[in-house]
Amino acid sequence: MQDLEVPVLIVGGGGCGLSSSIFLSDLGVDHLLVERHATTSHLPKAHYLNQRSMEVFRQHHLADDIYAVGTPMEHLGNVGWMTSLGGDRPLDRQWITRMDSFGGGALREQYLADSPVTACNYPQIRLEPLLKGEAEKRAPGKLLFNHEMVTFTQDADGVSAQIQDRTDGSVGSVRAKYLIAADGGKSIAQMLDVTMDGPTGLLDMVSVHFTADLSEFYDSSCVMIWLVNPEGAGSWGSGVLVQMGPTWGKSEEWVVHFTVRPDDPERWNDSAAISRIRDLLKVPDLELQVHKVSHWILEGVLASRYGVGRVFLAGDAAHRHPPTNGLGMNSAFQDAHNLAWKLSAVLREEAAPSILESYEVERRPVGMRNVDWAMFTFLNHMVLDAGLGLRPGMSVAEQEAEFTAFFSDTPMGETRRARAAEVFSTQRTEFQAHDLEIGYRYDEGALVHDGTEPPPRDPMGNIHYPTTRPGHRLPHAWLEVAGKQISTLDLVGRAGQFLLITGPDGEAWCDAARKVTENFGISLRAVRIGAECEFADCTGRWNAVRQIDDDGAIIIRPDNHVGWRSKTIVADISSELEHAFTAILGRGPWSIPAITR
Repeated sequence: MQDLEVPVLIVGGGGCGLSSSIFLSDLGVDHLLVERHATTSHLPKAHYLNQRSMEVFRQHHLADDIYAVGTPMEHLGNVGWMTSLGGDRPLDRQWITRMDSFGGGALREQYLADSPVTACNYPQIRLEPLLKGEAEKRAPGKLLFNHEMVTFTQDADGVSAQIQDRTDGSVGSVRAKYLIAADGGKSIAQMLDVTMDGPTGLLDMVSVHFTADLSEFYDSSCVMIWLVNPEGAGSWGSGVLVQMGPTWGKSEEWVVHFTVRPDDPERWNDSAAISRIRDLLKVPDLELQVHKVSHWILEGVLASRYGVGRVFLAGDAAHRHPPTNGLGMNSAFQDAHNLAWKLSAVLREEAAPSILESYEVERRPVGMRNVDWAMFTFLNHMVLDAGLGLRPGMSVAEQEAEFTAFFSDTPMGETRRARAAEVFSTQRTEFQAHDLEIGYRYDEGALVHDGTEPPPRDPMGNIHYPTTRPGHRLPHAWLEVAGKQISTLDLVGRAGQFLLITGPDGEAWCDAARKVTENFGISLRAVRIGAECEFADCTGRWNAVRQIDDDGAIIIRPDNHVGWRSKTIVADISSELEHAFTAILGRGPWSIPAITR
């Protein structure tokens, strides 16, 4: 490999690294990505793409490609719990309960009111090749798979890395101004002495990826079904069956996830997988092909630092937690989205290098909340087992008696089912976590506080309260322009542009924005929304959520988070905007308290 010099080196070619490459390309930042493996992941791994991630992909012109191949809502908006798919005994093939999920069913109106997109589902084994193809189109020749970073050093001016071509063993050097560690926590964090804090080694997660025709047994409206029965060991001990496509409605591929103790001598292996899957599903003559049995340790850990000097940790290198809520991959995309525009602004000399410190300031608290949330929702499945009357150490006969009582047509059976329904409803924190997914906010960082209190927050993570308060995601509202309908989120492009939104009486803000653009050397788009404006509030929603007067203004960052706002016009508009951009771009102290307006 030849010696190279690039502004940004990305180490890791999974979802985090590939999305970082795409975002940097759209921002006009030259970079190099190296990945030690020859191909993208051969494991299904993560699959759920929440609304916020799909908003990010919409901004970067990827959403339509993912929707074209991903799970449509009629096969995504429901999850369920059953005793088994097959079998002919009285307790077989019994539905325990179902729940609307991820914006489907009764959730649909609420989710669509708050975002221009729906969630999607596309397993990582197929998503990563899609992202890789898009990254290669946008940065030809800049993705080097089968190349491993063997060591690196950093100094005041940049990072020097040694890269080995694993095909021929040759080693070359790369000099970069910044390094994104998207290596899944494999090595770079340890080289930097960054600790991963939190519980680890809790359980051995086993994932079995296989092909089988389950169309006779499986309700395709459920994206996943937990199999809980007298012969099993509870929700996670028995397993959850997940559709993996590629055809939705008649999925050809599947994954079963379940847990065993790390020291369990009966840990699944490839040779035992076929018989164990048949037993779990209670389809003894099922024809199936096992592709891979993988093991990984359950943990809930967070990096002590997200950045050390010119190296920034993102994705699994910064946080690892249970798969519930699908927060791992989605958080990785959102880490990359936050970091990319700041790197771009620094490299273009629009922002001071100190703005890069806001990456950790903003993203680490979100990572901490996500680790905590995923740990709770994972462990809460054990509470669901208790809601069915199951407890550790029960015999098959004892569990069978509990299930028989549960399904019985008796007053006690009715009571047991009602009690279980109350307990199972708590799992909405996993499947209906609407605000958790799109409502995360930044309390400090590249923003200017306006002295207002945050809106109410649903402690169960469901109800989202849109707000234009600095640090929050710009609320979605449909606008009409030139006979077309667009979202407020569409007003921010993919090339690192800032946005100033004002009302019908905000011409003075727009005039001042042109001056600020020249003084700061940034790309700033100014728009007015309202009656008789170019952008019409066609549904009235923007007026309901904007929280500014007709002559107020809001600055939106390139990642669609609010950086500053003024409820109404001020005497010296130019100075006010210069004050705002000085803080946002790190040219002065962050989060400068402003007078409440």
